[in-house]
Amino acid sequence: MAMSELKTLSERIDLLETRLAFQDDTIETLNKTITEQWLKIDALTRQLANLNVRLAEAESRTPGPANEPPPHY
Repeated sequence: MAMSELKTLSERIDLLETRLAFQDDTIETLNKTITEQWLKIDALTRQLANLNVRLAEAESRTPGPANEPPPHY
């Protein structure tokens, strides 16, 4: 192998190592973001379920509409 070919090969390896390090960092950042989002989604899902239960309880305590016309009639 000629010296210029070794230099080119070394430069290519350096470039690939740099790209790999950047990709590893990007993957780690994305993983953290996804984990945070799932935690928020889980909390919101539980909150929504709790609100649905509370709404159902409130509706069961409220008397239903009487069979009479609305006040504007």
